[in-house]
Amino acid sequence: MDTPIISIKGLRKVYHNHIAVNHLDLDIHKGEIFGLLGPNGAGKSTTILMILGLTEPASGSVLVDGINPQTHPVDVKKLVGYLPDNIGFYEQRTGLDNLVLVAELNGYSYNEALGKAKDLITTVGLKEVGNKKVSTYSRGMKQRLGLADTLIKNPKIIILDEPTLGLDPTGVKEFLALIQKLSKKENLTVLLSSHHLHQVQEVCNRVGIFVKGNLIAHGKVQDLAHQLFRNNGVTTLLDTGLNDTDEINAIKSRLLNIDGIEHTDMNGKQIAIHHSFSSNTPLIKALSDQEVPIRQILQKGYDLDDIYSYYFEENRL
Repeated sequence: MDTPIISIKGLRKVYHNHIAVNHLDLDIHKGEIFGLLGPNGAGKSTTILMILGLTEPASGSVLVDGINPQTHPVDVKKLVGYLPDNIGFYEQRTGLDNLVLVAELNGYSYNEALGKAKDLITTVGLKEVGNKKVSTYSRGMKQRLGLADTLIKNPKIIILDEPTLGLDPTGVKEFLALIQKLSKKENLTVLLSSHHLHQVQEVCNRVGIFVKGNLIAHGKVQDLAHQLFRNNGVTTLLDTGLNDTDEINAIKSRLLNIDGIEHTDMNGKQIAIHHSFSSNTPLIKALSDQEVPIRQILQKGYDLDDIYSYYFEENRL
């Protein structure tokens, strides 16, 4: 496997006897979108600050493309674009002007900066408003401008801290699609910090779950689900199309007579069938033999919501 572009070993950070990050070990590889998932105060932002060299660890190490951010913070900042959860712009200047200024601060000549700013304005979908003052921008437009801001220096890595905060559902969908597109096109490594489970699952190749400063699980969502729930058997959701409670309860009782069905419960108006069949095919045959009405049948998969709930059950904290 390739050398990780971000390598974290034994990282620890303490604030006034409070352990913010506790012996963190994590590798992130070039081109992947990695999600840092957890509630406020879990250690996500502190980890990001140590990656950027903006705060010192109590112990452990970080390497960003082989560079130590504690000893060479400027070199790391040349490689990393950072979008905080509340980015600031010169509101009375245009979006294009803001980007030109940032490009010049990163060493580009004015003409180079202008050309790059125009390209990025188009890339993030702000071409029609690039010459308007930022004060007229919506939250979603400002986030897009912030993304352009992180890309202005051609970073290898971009770090996004709660980038969809305050966006409406359409804005969230468009922003996440843009991140995926850019990561794939530019082979960008993206570190996405969020507490929105479904957004993280939608775009991230792998996730890391933080609880009270500890990284308690990390990997692909499907792999984590398999590790946690492989002994749970298979659950299939059955919609009979019936509304009468007595009829549905009668069907639930009949289902228990089928070999391989362990137990049943309700999932809204659907019957959740917990069974040992490897697929739905033999289950459907058994239901047909029992003359159970089937309007819709779907095998339930475990997702990030199930994984997150598992780790945040009271007896696991």
